[in-house]
Amino acid sequence: MKKKFFNAKIYRNDEANQILVENGKISQIGKDLPDCDEEIDLEGKLVMPPYVDPHLHLDYVFTLSELGQEGAGSGTLFEAIELWPKFKETLTVESVKKLAMKGIREEVSQGVQHIRTHIDVTDPNFTALKAMLEMREELKDTVEIQIVAFPQQGMYTYKGGRDMVEEGLKMGADVVGGIPHYEPAREFGEQSIHDIVKLGLKYDKLIDVHCDETDDPNSRFVELLNALVLMEEYGTRTTASHTCSFGSVDDSYAFRMIDLFKKSRMNFISLPTENAYLQGRQDTYPKRRGLTRVKEFMEHGINVSFGQDSINDPWYPMGNGNMMNILDNGIHLAQTMSPPEIEKVFDLITYNGARCMNIHENYGLEEGKPANFIVLNESSVYEAIRKRVDVLASVRNGEFLFRKKEVEHDVALKL
Repeated sequence: MKKKFFNAKIYRNDEANQILVENGKISQIGKDLPDCDEEIDLEGKLVMPPYVDPHLHLDYVFTLSELGQEGAGSGTLFEAIELWPKFKETLTVESVKKLAMKGIREEVSQGVQHIRTHIDVTDPNFTALKAMLEMREELKDTVEIQIVAFPQQGMYTYKGGRDMVEEGLKMGADVVGGIPHYEPAREFGEQSIHDIVKLGLKYDKLIDVHCDETDDPNSRFVELLNALVLMEEYGTRTTASHTCSFGSVDDSYAFRMIDLFKKSRMNFISLPTENAYLQGRQDTYPKRRGLTRVKEFMEHGINVSFGQDSINDPWYPMGNGNMMNILDNGIHLAQTMSPPEIEKVFDLITYNGARCMNIHENYGLEEGKPANFIVLNESSVYEAIRKRVDVLASVRNGEFLFRKKEVEHDVALKL
């Protein structure tokens, strides 16, 4: 059955206001399209491809509240990592699935349809990975989940961590992960980068590294990662997440590296809310805010996206899967709000994230692609961002995942 969504403001397309859907795919986009058995009036609202969260820890979500912990007293990344093992001991496949479902529901109910999740594999039982492999299959019709085999406690800091990452890939993880700045010395951090790239090539997997999540400008593992994937022509399949220290390095080094990033075409993910909370803890003033060079990446055509990272876990007590909130914080911290920038910053939580996940060939508002999109409660990009508007509907394969009405007042504002 054909279905037509009409009276729409379509993101990146001023020439169309209707979407025709057939067999779960977009068959036509334009104006004055043929009549259909079912026609849905979108009332002039902004239609966008679904939000993408390319960096989330679904095995950690809600562990802070659920386990009755108060989190890291210092609010630092490294204290949170030290606290995690005692949390991990209590996990079961069922408990991970229960909390992860809460996190997934929060994200999907706010327009997310694609999630890349980093799952801790420094666990001899692979409890969380087993749970997430099940959920990836169970929820595939509602949300696409991509799994990173992530050694939270380090490939070398945790004995056997490198082999556990490899086993996670054999079990079915989609992406190779790492955390070089947490290894016990620079030599081991560098070795982990070599291992990550070798594993990616060996198993034909994507790569996503927690890279330089520190204020230390001498933490430059991103340089080695970029060099290796540049030489292997693997940059488009590789992502460097966080890269907070790159916001602290001097301009001479930064712009030399930006030129190399352009050559490798490696992707970047920034986590605005979490890193603003975690970083700069040892600073007095001026106080760093943990953001990589998002503005410069955008200006130089380097693919960069935003992610949630955490929801109520030892690293970050807040978070609710609202990508509009992530975007709002990110564009303030990155100072990307000129009129030309506003017109494209939605890409930071849509198209750019899809490119990080390497799903961009099958993503977006184009004929022949899956009929996946969201409807925002505004008619223009500028007003949607300014008002931080809600998602009124999410459509997947041509069917509503949810649809809700605008807020109605029992008593209207008397002005």
